[in-house]
Amino acid sequence: MSALNIVDQGSDTFAVQGELTFASIDRNSIKSTGFLKTAKTVTVDLSQVTNTDSAGLALMIEWIKIARANRANLKFKGVPNQLINLAKLSGFDQSGHFDMASI
Repeated sequence: MSALNIVDQGSDTFAVQGELTFASIDRNSIKSTGFLKTAKTVTVDLSQVTNTDSAGLALMIEWIKIARANRANLKFKGVPNQLINLAKLSGFDQSGHFDMASI
């Protein structure tokens, strides 16, 4: 298991590093949402995610809820194929949160 890290890349972009899985997402991961409150538009780069499952998609949806509550626009880029496939199964890929040009 690779720990989940969220790294500030500057310009309101944050890179997620490690795994987005049931094993790596814990209460601290869910509570560490301060980065969603830093700007009106936040980009989350998932290109450094090494493994993911449905817990990763659930965490993304939770981040969207938090961003909406803070009136922030949240976009995802570099989304791994595993997450894209899960998102397509649920229809989430049509939500407008994915930067389809970077996928």
